[in-house]
Amino acid sequence: MLKKTKMDLGSNNSDLFDKLVKYCMASGAINLDLYAEYDVKRGLRDSNGKGVLTGLTEISDVLSYKLVDGRKIPCDGELYYQGYNIEDLVKGFENKDYGFEETTYLLLFGELPTEEQLATFKNLLASMQELSARFIRDVLMKAPCNNIMNALQKGILTLYSYDSNPDDISVENVLRQSLELIAKMSLIAVYSYHSYRHFEMGETLVIRNPDPNRSIAENLLRMLRKDGKYTPLEAKVLDISLVLHAEHGGGNNSSFTTHVVSSSGTDTYSAIAASVGSLKGPRHGGANMKVQQMFADIKAHIDDWTDEDKIREYLVKILNKEAFDGAGLIYGMGHAVYTLSDPREKILKEYAKKLSKEKGKEDEFRLYDTVERIAAEEVMKARQLFKPVCANVDFYSGYVYSMLEIPEELYTPIFAISRISGWSAHRLEELVNKGKIIRPAYKYVGVHKAYVPMKDRHEPEEEAATAKNAETDK
Repeated sequence: MLKKTKMDLGSNNSDLFDKLVKYCMASGAINLDLYAEYDVKRGLRDSNGKGVLTGLTEISDVLSYKLVDGRKIPCDGELYYQGYNIEDLVKGFENKDYGFEETTYLLLFGELPTEEQLATFKNLLASMQELSARFIRDVLMKAPCNNIMNALQKGILTLYSYDSNPDDISVENVLRQSLELIAKMSLIAVYSYHSYRHFEMGETLVIRNPDPNRSIAENLLRMLRKDGKYTPLEAKVLDISLVLHAEHGGGNNSSFTTHVVSSSGTDTYSAIAASVGSLKGPRHGGANMKVQQMFADIKAHIDDWTDEDKIREYLVKILNKEAFDGAGLIYGMGHAVYTLSDPREKILKEYAKKLSKEKGKEDEFRLYDTVERIAAEEVMKARQLFKPVCANVDFYSGYVYSMLEIPEELYTPIFAISRISGWSAHRLEELVNKGKIIRPAYKYVGVHKAYVPMKDRHEPEEEAATAKNAETDK
């Protein structure tokens, strides 16, 4: 496939392109002071970083503070799925094989299933967990993507053509489509990964069909690994990770995307593909990759993982933009909502500890634990914060996936495989309540201009464009 880059444009076109980039930068620049003047909530957040209320939901609830005598007091974070505390749900799954399918049922239908309901639901998902050989060959194996999130989008959008009733947005039809996608997401992701590694990297191609008698977590490991083998703890830890990532309120970027796109009346495949595109972003689902890259950098610069002084010194360098990627961020630390703790991180950390023992990587786990503790202190100092900073779920998720021998290309796709349950619940909620099309306002802050005939036009002076950008950067 022909890929155009700036280097391919030729010297004349390259100069033109550089000029067009400058025009684009000048045209798109807005004076940041205007956001305060017009009280615009950038990122739909208020001045304290709290999300602006844009909708109602019963699917999940996220709590980070308690009201005491009218004052907001930070507390350990709590996450509820359809009213049930996530910590209680995970404890309830301890004596069962796997919980993701049960969690999916809860998110979609509002109540925990009986044993008979769950068995029937699992059988229904298993019957949908298949892709035709034609789809695998013609869609997933042709023009494989090196980014599996894009492969997921392509696969999801192409399923539209395999659906005999794709545009019907009745609750009955959308529920059927949602269950199909929940069942097929892991297959699309894993098969796309194998296709990419085979056709682009020359590796052996292994396409293993899912076992209808196994869970989604089990089948993920079984389809991904060449020998198809895994330990019970490995499958359990992956299952819990899927449970923890399945839903996080309607305000997170990808779930809000689901609501926005669904409110237009579009088809299920378009709506979910848009959500996948949102999750792909490094500020959202791609954050766990940055944590792994950061720890690789820390390990490369610190020989003694027990030397807390050296760890602290290096973390301060990262915060001062003197180390790692120069962004001044300790990835995996801090959250838009949680303050004292992220309940998902607490749970996943415990399972990471168990898995580190089985894998003989307890020293590495202790390094993560030490960095988490020191980073919380140093981020508060560097940012002069008064409220605590906690690790979020991304801090340990990449580490868990690495112990599960899951390739980095699948870290964010696994997030999508899990979050499809929450997206589906939010799409159905939007359709059931027949809401208006979501259409927030943008205030125009440009100037109206008189039309200029072609003969009287001229290139903008570079000094004017530079002045506008300087004004914007104030």
